[in-house]
Amino acid sequence: MKNTLIINGHPNKESFCTSLANKYYEGARQSEANCAIVNLSDLEFDPILRYGYEKRTELEPDLLETWDKIQKADHLVWVYPNWWGTYPALLKGFIDRLFLPGFAFEKYDNSIRWGKLLKGKTAHIIVTMDSPGFFYKFFLKSPGHNSMKRSILSFVGIKTTKTTNFRIVKTSTEEKRNKWLNKAFEYGINLN
Repeated sequence: MKNTLIINGHPNKESFCTSLANKYYEGARQSEANCAIVNLSDLEFDPILRYGYEKRTELEPDLLETWDKIQKADHLVWVYPNWWGTYPALLKGFIDRLFLPGFAFEKYDNSIRWGKLLKGKTAHIIVTMDSPGFFYKFFLKSPGHNSMKRSILSFVGIKTTKTTNFRIVKTSTEEKRNKWLNKAFEYGINLN
């Protein structure tokens, strides 16, 4: 059975993203899956990679514990809102601080090539947004999805198997949000 880790990247603990992450977790637990959830808003860490890759910044205990969970996971579920076309600064800071050379990828001396250290893992990206689908895809060119899937996950060897958009949140009815929550629950049961 797959080990699944849900990473909720919304900084507000009372957000709809948090509800979606919790519903996915409930579904996964009902299917007796080995599943854990990390709410980035609960972690204590500096989200700024202060020295880039020039000087090592020691990882805080919460980041080390989360890294251990990422390493043990076969499947990662990323839940976050689309803000300004991509994702919240908290999620970006989490990735900057944790997806480091020697952890998530390996730099080769005198080469533009790199080693993908998280090969074999899969990911499901769940995004809430207020942008209409055609606008996000055709006018903006899906910048957040491209960044997460290609620039981050693929770069370190994680294959994105599914991307789910729940939109338009700000004008959604309670009935519509309940349907989305049920969909997240189903994803959890099916572990996809």
